[in-house]
Amino acid sequence: MSALSEGLTQILIPLASLVGIGFAVLQWFLVSRVKLSSQDSSNGYKQKLIESDEEEEGINNLEISIKCTEIQHAISVGATSFLFTEYKYLGIFMCVFGAIIFLFLGSVKGFSTKSEPCTYSQGNTCKPALANAIFSTIAFLLGALTSVLSGYLGMKIATYANARTTLEARKGVGKAFITAFRSGAVMGFLLAANGLLVLYVSINLFKLYYGDDWEGLYESITGYGLGGSSMALFGRVGGGIYTKAADVGADLVGKVERNIPEDDPRNPAVIADNVGDNVGDIAGMGSDLFGSYAESSCAALFVASISSFGISHEFTAMSYPLLISSMGIVVCLITTLFATDLFEIKKVSDIEPSLKRQLLISTVLMTAGIAVVSFFALPSEFTLFNFGTEKEVKNWHLFFCVAIGLWAGLIIGYTTEYYTSNAYSPVQDVADACRTGAATNVIFGLALGYKSVIIPIFAIAIAIYVSFSLAAMYGIAVAALGMLSTIATGLAIDAYGPISDNAGGIAEMTGMSHKIRERTDALDAAGNTTAAIGKGFAIGSAALVSLALFGAYVSRAGIKTVDVLTPKAFIGLIIGAMLPYWFSAMTMKSVGSAALKMVEEVRRQFNTIPGLMEGRVKPDYANCVKISTDASLREMIPPGALVMLTPLIVGILFGVETLAGVLAGALVSGVQVAISASNTGGAWDNAKKYIEAGVSEHAKSLGPKGSECHKAAVIGDTIGDPLKDTSGPSLNILIKLMAVESLVFAPFFAAHGGFLFKFI
Repeated sequence: MSALSEGLTQILIPLASLVGIGFAVLQWFLVSRVKLSSQDSSNGYKQKLIESDEEEEGINNLEISIKCTEIQHAISVGATSFLFTEYKYLGIFMCVFGAIIFLFLGSVKGFSTKSEPCTYSQGNTCKPALANAIFSTIAFLLGALTSVLSGYLGMKIATYANARTTLEARKGVGKAFITAFRSGAVMGFLLAANGLLVLYVSINLFKLYYGDDWEGLYESITGYGLGGSSMALFGRVGGGIYTKAADVGADLVGKVERNIPEDDPRNPAVIADNVGDNVGDIAGMGSDLFGSYAESSCAALFVASISSFGISHEFTAMSYPLLISSMGIVVCLITTLFATDLFEIKKVSDIEPSLKRQLLISTVLMTAGIAVVSFFALPSEFTLFNFGTEKEVKNWHLFFCVAIGLWAGLIIGYTTEYYTSNAYSPVQDVADACRTGAATNVIFGLALGYKSVIIPIFAIAIAIYVSFSLAAMYGIAVAALGMLSTIATGLAIDAYGPISDNAGGIAEMTGMSHKIRERTDALDAAGNTTAAIGKGFAIGSAALVSLALFGAYVSRAGIKTVDVLTPKAFIGLIIGAMLPYWFSAMTMKSVGSAALKMVEEVRRQFNTIPGLMEGRVKPDYANCVKISTDASLREMIPPGALVMLTPLIVGILFGVETLAGVLAGALVSGVQVAISASNTGGAWDNAKKYIEAGVSEHAKSLGPKGSECHKAAVIGDTIGDPLKDTSGPSLNILIKLMAVESLVFAPFFAAHGGFLFKFI
């Protein structure tokens, strides 16, 4: 028996969620105290926005505040408008796919309402298949709605905080950093707490019907992960196409052809570019990491439900994954204080170490937290289901499984940082390659991306071997959960980047001094590296999550072994390995075609609007926003359909063995392509920023902005944009989503799949 009682477990999980939500509200309140107007103060007095020794000569401070407010409003309206339009399409998809889940799963037993023998609890009876169809559909809708809410709330806080970060940069880099980081923390804690709370409430509500049938209860809960990831796919792809179409169009015409600075208000695509940071890197990323969290939790819960925890109805031990997430919220709360209250950022060089320190502190504290949860929540010995056999496991085995996932995530994060930060030689070598033009820059960047895959793959491989050896598939599922246990801190660091990027854009558009722009550039450069680290975490956890889901699918589909030497499995394996390339081709081409329209529009405005280049008239920002919106919504459908339809088509036509091969192939190749694409794009971006910042003698020799070397770096960055912000981060959703979809539909495929082979 567990040392922690069921009653206390029922209190601690929702309490941790409410603490996370409360902390997010507190962070939002602290950010809201930064007023956009010097005359807008709740205390009735004029707030001094800048210190006297940093007064900018010849600039009207009130006028700048008003400009900041106008630009922030334009970005917020553009982002909200896009998301609402996207969510209309996704609402239709949710209804249609929910109906498909109900029809497919309900038809397994001909929509029977009779109880049936349990699959794993021999001798017991379980609820009818129709109940699984109904509750899986409800769980799918709950997961989808929570995912949408996570993305939307993140976007709202980011668009609320961007101008406030700009204004705080006038007081110093430390003030701006705290505002941006606190805003990111709002998103991180809201997502982690909401995801945990909705999952906990769903389990308890479903239990009112299922009662002692925990096998059926946790099988239906897997729909929650499917809903979360399906929304994340469209959010990532749609948002990624939007932001990169605008970014590529703005850079190619503005920087390369017209030789004007980034985020120059004369550039017609500048508002669309800043909107894109929020809908792609904030809303899309929020949905993505929520999907990872939901799937890893659902995979762990399903595997546990068919083990001794589920059969003997030990609620506390069964809730081990939820208790790990609860402890993660508390640990991340303490960790956040180190960035915002305990250590002060005094100079630009302090920014990146502070963000990296967050990762290390949260990992060390969480290791202790895992030990506490493992000791109190688990019996000293228990058995786990292991592909038809039972495996004896001790509670300290699970501690090592979760801990190795957590530390593997840190290794992936630091490796990603080494290959994408301009503080280290790999990115500096890429920047140096710009001396001989864009071609050598591209060659060096591609080589860097391929090389950056090595250490993360070894880290993932070791985590898989150790966790599977100790606790079978349940060990892999909780290792994935360990990697995501500090999701609140990871998201805070991730969201910080786009907020800082927007802040720099607003500083440029309002005509603030070079000193302010240098501060926002420093915040942004650190944000680029941390964004790459966040993507590394997402991809690494996706590998573990999809492997755990794969194991659950194999168990649920009744497959004893997956033999790759059989033709059915091997054709699935080779087709699955091809899918990430097909998906990447579709998303890359989508960005290219959308960017083509954007480039043509930006050129048209520069050529046909008199006085635009001189800054006498404003460009037509709205038309560029419309081009990005229309293109992204249209182009996100084909790659989304590829991912959603593949498991259904393969399962129905070719059967469960071929689908198992497809999942294995997509996992193996998808992880490699995703890491390579994300790191290549991140390296090209920071090589460009390395030249622009000119902080070292080597960097100065490559610059300044507008030089041939800088133009070559801009071209590399432009090529890398869709790699790091569209294709790369979307691939981790592909491998997770196909696995969880296969698990949800496994009963149908096992009963009616392999239609084509019946006639061969």
